Amino acid sequence: MTRMTEVRIAHTADLDAAGLDAARALLYDVFDDMTAEDWDHALGGVHALIHEGGELIGHASVVQRRLLHGGRALRCGYVEGVGVRADRRGRGHGAALMAALERVVRGAYELGALGASDEAADFYAARGWQVWRGPSWAFTPDGIRRTADEDGSLYVLPGAVPLDLDGDLICDWRDGDVW
Repeated sequence: MTRMTEVRIAHTADLDAAGLDAARALLYDVFDDMTAEDWDHALGGVHALIHEGGELIGHASVVQRRLLHGGRALRCGYVEGVGVRADRRGRGHGAALMAALERVVRGAYELGALGASDEAADFYAARGWQVWRGPSWAFTPDGIRRTADEDGSLYVLPGAVPLDLDGDLICDWRDGDVW
């Protein structure tokens, strides 16, 4: 008998300090290059959380961003902080987290987007996320700047808005990693 993974959905404002601390600790454990800015990027939106035995074992969040494409400013659900505790991987928890967030993205945004590590690219592609083939850019305090290092690692979940995956994609500015 397969056990269903229960995913809790909550806005950042609805999580208490202990819950936020647990999510931050989990992500710092999962990612050896996690920064304070990375954690900040995961806040202010909707979190998907999985607990087992009272412990947080999986986290992901979606936050609103503005992306420019094809002459339009698009309301984007940007996925951040997707991580599952190492000893719980391979059991469908990541898929459950993403399914919950994809429902939010499809219901509230014109498209979804995320930056994927090489290790996670196949996971996202298998879920219907498409690699952005065109050049990436960012609005910066100094104007629009190329983000060539991100090319090939950005994925989108198309919605009702037509996208040219070979065109330019420009993200809004934020501290730390802009994508």
